Amino acid sequence: MLEILKQSNNPEICKPLAEAVIQKAKEFQHKFGRKPAFMEVCGSHTMSLARTGVKSLIMEDVNLISGPGCPVCVTDQKSIDAMIALAEGENRIICTFGDMMRVPGSNKTLLDSKISGKDIRVLYSPVDAVKVAEENPDKEVIFLGIGFETTIPILTLMIGEAENRGIKNFSIWMATKLVEPILRYLLDSGEVHLDGFLLPGHVSIVIGEDSYQYLVDDYHISGVITGFETADLLSGIYKLIDLAVNGKVAIENNLQSIVSKTGNQVIHQWLNKYLTPCEEAWRGIGVIPNSGLDFKSEYDQFNAKKRFTVKVGEPRKTKCRCGEVIRGLISPKECPLFGKACNPMNPIGPCMVSAEGSCAAYYHYMRESF
Repeated sequence: MLEILKQSNNPEICKPLAEAVIQKAKEFQHKFGRKPAFMEVCGSHTMSLARTGVKSLIMEDVNLISGPGCPVCVTDQKSIDAMIALAEGENRIICTFGDMMRVPGSNKTLLDSKISGKDIRVLYSPVDAVKVAEENPDKEVIFLGIGFETTIPILTLMIGEAENRGIKNFSIWMATKLVEPILRYLLDSGEVHLDGFLLPGHVSIVIGEDSYQYLVDDYHISGVITGFETADLLSGIYKLIDLAVNGKVAIENNLQSIVSKTGNQVIHQWLNKYLTPCEEAWRGIGVIPNSGLDFKSEYDQFNAKKRFTVKVGEPRKTKCRCGEVIRGLISPKECPLFGKACNPMNPIGPCMVSAEGSCAAYYHYMRESF
């Protein structure tokens, strides 16, 4: 596996691919009189494109637009404030992913709450939250459940584990998101013109290649499922341009060895057992119907939103434009706060905090490209 990854970043392989992408992009420009525009849906794609230098290398010829694929970034401000308020309660242990600790709330962060003495723990393996609950029967243990289809199966695994062990003091605050509803929203809004999507590899393992057919059937737009290494990214971009140049619309699967037509059916069974579609609020967008998953009523004992009452006011307004960044309307450099008031040491918005955030990717790897 390591040898395959090395080859995926081998300059002897990647340089000709990059040259082919640029040449194909010029062919597109000659035919249509503009640069091709593609959205990388996944936050991991955004970071990889910046880190590997692919985005900087081809930016004069291809417009790569960051999309709403970072789960921390798309969690709306009121939800962030609610999670922080949840952590302020007594006899509670909050378990979370590390990216969430420094996301700014209207008044403070989870890290601020931890510094003030609240028991907030960063877990590298989410299932460990169930163990924390078992070891602390006198405390309520709450896991902050953010994420797309890649993460959601882990949340159901946690519930199954708690159920099997008979643990009563464990629950999840669900703020999950689904890929299809947000892509439909973007396309229906008509706010940004796209020639295709770089589709997320890890999400696709769960949902399958066929789950994207609506892009072709309903919107007449292409997508390529691709991985995160340099050769994968360049290959995916080349295929998108080639489809557009030749007037074809299709879903291409660049990861056929791990992404099947129908996805992981065992995971689908777990999701169907515990969860049901629900409306979810998205940062900079608002509520989108059936864009998240929440617990079925028979599992309300694990639903933190049913077990705890949290009241928050209207979020504090700032000049942060993360909502426009995740919708592909602006690049991070167009936010007046970027690299000035907002930086990794003093993030104003979540896109500068998350390891998959567009602003963090631009700040660390692309400032010299501006």
